[in-house]
Amino acid sequence: MNPLITALIATTLATASTLARSEVVVIVNAGASAAPTQSDVANIFLGKDTSLKGIDQKGWNPTKEKFYGAVTNKSESQLKSYWSGLIFTGKGQPLQSAADDASVVAMVGDEANAIGYVDKSAINDKVKVLFALP
Repeated sequence: MNPLITALIATTLATASTLARSEVVVIVNAGASAAPTQSDVANIFLGKDTSLKGIDQKGWNPTKEKFYGAVTNKSESQLKSYWSGLIFTGKGQPLQSAADDASVVAMVGDEANAIGYVDKSAINDKVKVLFALP
């Protein structure tokens, strides 16, 4: 078999394995009283609901892919197209973003009305889990 194809298959399987093992959770500040539903969270991260400040992750990574796939049913290209349309028409601005899980946890932990998503292994006592994604 072609070495390039073998490497591609191995990378795909490793990524799928990582996605299957990781558990993505939606988090809010530990002192927050708000408990949005999964539908509310989708609206927050699509800019339709500003009741909480959504903290997104920069770039496209397995955590972000799992979150947007499960919560908004959007792929990377669909999400980029969606936000491009909102920005172009002046109907929305992209959410604030953080470099990684630890940064999201820190930002959500420091801001009472913030909400984010991270791999479950990144949570600490400054945040609370609203729900885990299937």
